[in-house]
Amino acid sequence: MTAERYGVQIKVENGYLDGTLLAPKTTVPGVLFVHGWGGNQGQYLERARQTAAFGCVCLTFDLTGHGRTLDEQQNVTRETNLQDLLAAYDALVAHPSIDRDAVAVIGSSYGGYLAAILTELRPVRWLGLRVPALYLDEGWNTPKRALHVEHDLVAYRKRIVPSSDNRALRAAARFGGDVLLVESEHDEIVPHTVIASYLQAFLQAHSLTYRIIEGADHGLSDDPSQRAYTALVVNWLVEMVAGRRAGVRGTAPDQTGT
Repeated sequence: MTAERYGVQIKVENGYLDGTLLAPKTTVPGVLFVHGWGGNQGQYLERARQTAAFGCVCLTFDLTGHGRTLDEQQNVTRETNLQDLLAAYDALVAHPSIDRDAVAVIGSSYGGYLAAILTELRPVRWLGLRVPALYLDEGWNTPKRALHVEHDLVAYRKRIVPSSDNRALRAAARFGGDVLLVESEHDEIVPHTVIASYLQAFLQAHSLTYRIIEGADHGLSDDPSQRAYTALVVNWLVEMVAGRRAGVRGTAPDQTGT
């Protein structure tokens, strides 16, 4: 952990002694976890627990249309869920222990798509995306469930999408922080072409770590896949936070603005 350093004078009988006091910084990184469509915050609680164990403040939450508000799922839009994510981010960084220059956002599928867009609206140093989805920009305020009827998402996701043609990819193209991108080997919902579109977009990233979970499907439906993903996320965050505490990185890139 990075320490603050102060020069001090220690009073003695015949004057004073010169000294240097080193104390740990009082703020710590913050990590926001974003579940996918149809999921809930419980899916990230164990990863949040392990992340908190090495000195981070973590927040999990249920998007509108999930958890307690499941009955709203039919009508919830991407705009509503993006506002949810902004509110959750603001709640996290309001914690008095948070270092606002050291915030990570970890999202899966639909949550990863929203997390990418968030980087244009709030400062994010570390961005972890597992099987991030892609949606056409059209129909932003259409209920999310209707998008699968109105748009041919299967065909859309089978082609490489230029970053200029998609809001999440445009945000990815401007992101200057560190990225973890995780693919499932046997994903039938977010195929490799979607991952390739994100990989192509992250040209400005400070670092890009790309991993494939062998044998995994989209939802990580078996325990080995769940454990593999947890290990990937936690180990990557440990590396990022350790680098921050050792002073490897400078100030956080300014990702605010649209």
